[in-house]
Amino acid sequence: MIYGIKTIARYALGTDVAGRALAVRPDDTFIVSYPRSGNTWMRFLMANLLHPSESITFANVEQFIPDAEAQSSRYMKRQRGPRVIKSHQYFDHRYPIVIYVVRDPRDVALSYYDFARKYRHLEDQVSREVFIGDFVHGRLNSASWGTWGENVGSWTAARQGQPSFLLLRYEDLIAKTEFELARVARFLNVAASADVLRHSIDRSSVEHMRKLEQHPGGATIATKNARADIPFVGTATVGRWRAQLTQRSVREIEEAWGPLMTQLGYELVSKSIPEPAGLKVLVNS
Repeated sequence: MIYGIKTIARYALGTDVAGRALAVRPDDTFIVSYPRSGNTWMRFLMANLLHPSESITFANVEQFIPDAEAQSSRYMKRQRGPRVIKSHQYFDHRYPIVIYVVRDPRDVALSYYDFARKYRHLEDQVSREVFIGDFVHGRLNSASWGTWGENVGSWTAARQGQPSFLLLRYEDLIAKTEFELARVARFLNVAASADVLRHSIDRSSVEHMRKLEQHPGGATIATKNARADIPFVGTATVGRWRAQLTQRSVREIEEAWGPLMTQLGYELVSKSIPEPAGLKVLVNS
């Protein structure tokens, strides 16, 4: 009874977090990913694609693509439809339309390590190796979203191949951004000219987003109360793990999720881990 009263009070005051309790609508579209997989970049790309006449910033992006993991249930309820919503949730059968962004977990681990220190979830003296052990075994603050493998695997296993599900690899977004964004536009039945696509990409570049983050007043629900010496917007690079992860950490990640990584087109480098045979490749060509 007390729990119920507290829940009602938090909802009434707008101090809860919608998260998995979000009231989903039939016309909602979700941008979903495990944290530090390119969700924020995809969010800016889509906001600029869907609202080309607007100037999208960290200060106003919530108005266009709200974050269900940061906003209250009441805030989300007040958003006019059709809504495009950012989420980190593992598979939820209620999500009608999903764009899922996946990234090599070895690069995710590096980005997440910096993120955890930025938000003071982790002391600087904690080594990457220790952090990656927690990352692999689900001992992070984000444990409620599952591990990388549980989050990614839950969506790809349940939805891959369905017309309401689009899988994007972060690495492909980096390599051929305009092509991949055009796929997103077609998936959403949005008419987007080459000029609109290029405008969306330019206004969502890492350089532009870094300027927005550093601009006075740029601190938002995503960046406030965090260390200024570690940027929220990452390096937007592929394969950084090759130079910065130890062999032990690489092996730990690959032993945990090797079959799923192979399915998604990520090459394993720990030679003693056999690549599974006969698995269907999920990545779109």
